[in-house]
Amino acid sequence: MNESKYISRTTNGSPLDPATGLSGRRITRFSPPPFAHIPVMVESVTEVFSTVPSGFILDATIGGGGHSCEILKSRDDLNVIGIDQDPEALAATESKLAGFANRVSLIHGRFDDLSAVTEQTGEQGLSGFLFDLGVSSYQLDNPVRGFSFRNDGPLDMRMNPDAQTTAGNYVNDSTEQDLASLLYNYGDEKYSKRIARAIVSMRPILSTQELASIIRDAIPARSKRSPGHPARRSFQALRIAVNCEIEILESSIREAIRLLKVGGRGVVLSYHSGEDKVIKRILRQLAGLDIKNSKYHPEVRHEEKISLLARKAQRASSDEILRNPRASSALLRKFEKVSDF
Repeated sequence: MNESKYISRTTNGSPLDPATGLSGRRITRFSPPPFAHIPVMVESVTEVFSTVPSGFILDATIGGGGHSCEILKSRDDLNVIGIDQDPEALAATESKLAGFANRVSLIHGRFDDLSAVTEQTGEQGLSGFLFDLGVSSYQLDNPVRGFSFRNDGPLDMRMNPDAQTTAGNYVNDSTEQDLASLLYNYGDEKYSKRIARAIVSMRPILSTQELASIIRDAIPARSKRSPGHPARRSFQALRIAVNCEIEILESSIREAIRLLKVGGRGVVLSYHSGEDKVIKRILRQLAGLDIKNSKYHPEVRHEEKISLLARKAQRASSDEILRNPRASSALLRKFEKVSDF
């Protein structure tokens, strides 16, 4: 197989230029390639921030800037600090938000490093933050990024093209047991052992469609009649592993909440049960809801740091799902900070 056809020139040959006033952080300064992403539940996200104090909103996974654009349009007293590890996403965001240039700062990095945010806000703190987890429509639809089982491409799946580990490393170098655990824990794949065994027997595997075919052939025929592609859960699991999405999530959310000013609000959009489980646990604990009662032990109660704006996760409307099927798995959790810690 000629792997050269999969070479992706993600920055069009242009480097990232130093960002003004961001202490060595860098933002995109090159012409963006075509980039399209439909933001999920954008009206609900904007409504959450309609009453927060003036100041900075952190968009920790800014993507193509869809949510941030609507937030900036909704209030002229809010500024956006946007983080993304994908330079193509930052290029698209810079173009989309050009009309708000004096109210936007873009940071090339991963959302678990919020040091640049504190440099930007100082002691003022954040008025709000948004984490829109998962993968963008553009990343899924671009074959050279290797996220999709529908289009042939390299086994890549890196959101940051400069990262060292690719999906190919996991597929071709992991032990059968480790691979099965990865598929089960990150993809909720009940046939993880069968799939891992099939993958190991067919290595080396170089392309997304080659991998998708192996997964499809490995699972029982009755499961192929279920909605969705048989490889979707395995591809999700590999993407989460490649980008360390679950590992960095808890510390990042906790730090973002710490940076919120009292009265500030947070929104998290997740698309995977493992992600939502982490988010729900953190928020319940900080809201003082993780109470454990027993006749043998005294009641355990934590001081309330946040107030949940809804006890259950919000889902996209049926109309939105018809317009954007990728919204079907979205879970939105929202809250307000009520005391410092």
